[in-house]
Amino acid sequence: MKTLLASIHDVSPRFEGAVDALADRLAGHLGGLRLAMLVVPDHWGAAPISAGTPFATRLRDWAEAGIEMFVHGWFHRDTSEHKGADAWKAKHMTAGEGEFLGLDHAQALDRMIRGKALVEDIIGRPAAGFIAPAWLYSDGARAALGEAGFALAEDHRRVWAPTRGDAIVARGPVITWASRSRNRQLSSLAAAAALRVLLRPARVVRIAVHPGDNGVPDLLDSIDRTFSVLGRGRTPGRYADLLA
Repeated sequence: MKTLLASIHDVSPRFEGAVDALADRLAGHLGGLRLAMLVVPDHWGAAPISAGTPFATRLRDWAEAGIEMFVHGWFHRDTSEHKGADAWKAKHMTAGEGEFLGLDHAQALDRMIRGKALVEDIIGRPAAGFIAPAWLYSDGARAALGEAGFALAEDHRRVWAPTRGDAIVARGPVITWASRSRNRQLSSLAAAAALRVLLRPARVVRIAVHPGDNGVPDLLDSIDRTFSVLGRGRTPGRYADLLA
């Protein structure tokens, strides 16, 4: 069976309206809320999620409706200084968003444990896993995933099971879009068009959207086309199904 995995990143009270719009849009393609949400506990230190707030209630309602909830960093903001290859990644693969790229093991584990406890307390069930902001991990962060008890993690190229010896459960590039500049938009549009062709034979296809996509008509058109093309012959699935 071929599977389509869809996710909304940067789920935070800061972007509640955009998350709502994207959830409605994706549900139309998926036949319901068969998707994942990546929750940021305190986006850039300016949007904390607290138990008992209206947004926390929405997270619990979404989880009860079947949406998988992943922990997506803590702040999402990268405040580390980088050298070498990591400096290139921090500059070209994200814009100050790769929070876990420069963290050592202890820092990463602390934020993972706190994020997991917060999200699970709010939704009343285990988090589906952990996905680092911008899909960027330090070596220490990768090592911390299993210790924090996360069943699943993913980066640009794969999904793996940290509590099962880092067993890889899906391979292939994730399709996503960038909205922060026109050049980034154009390059992501071109990449999505190419991947719509290249990934047709793939067993598992991952599509990820971000709140910023919601304000760019060209990106929304590309998102709709990608779901339309790669949704043919695929069943909207759950990340947890990969563990079976």
